Amino acid sequence: MRTRWMLLAGMLGVSSCGQDAQNVPGNTADEAAFSAIAADETIRLTGTEPFWGGSVEGDRLIYTTPENPDGTVIDITRFAGRGGLSFSGTLSGQPLDLAITPAPTFAPCSDGMSDRDYPFIATLRIGAETREGCAWTGDAETEEAETATDRMQPAATTNQ
Repeated sequence: MRTRWMLLAGMLGVSSCGQDAQNVPGNTADEAAFSAIAADETIRLTGTEPFWGGSVEGDRLIYTTPENPDGTVIDITRFAGRGGLSFSGTLSGQPLDLAITPAPTFAPCSDGMSDRDYPFIATLRIGAETREGCAWTGDAETEEAETATDRMQPAATTNQ
């Protein structure tokens, strides 16, 4: 787990200062922050084993579990690195860090329980515990109509 978390930090570009260019992910000439998810977009989250989910809207995370389907609102700070986003806050006195990174196009993120594919990987760390999951973005109209339970599932799509 620690190795994966260190790799994730490297992907976000937070640990790339002073390293050889060959150890930095992506195009080393591109120093722009990750922009695939705008600051005003809502990010939806789902994870299994244990089940968790929620959404990121602006400077708050709504963290849901089966025991707390209405969720806990957590104030967070957003950071856009080179390879993704990270959000930091505190949950029940423990540090909370959430990393959102693009899933490779050849291997979209899967929740392991459905046939749905997601465009982003979500890695949630609460204290010393790390949870894996998937993420996607949604629009405000869809989100307002959904319940807390719906937050843990991606919006339905149709093939045309």
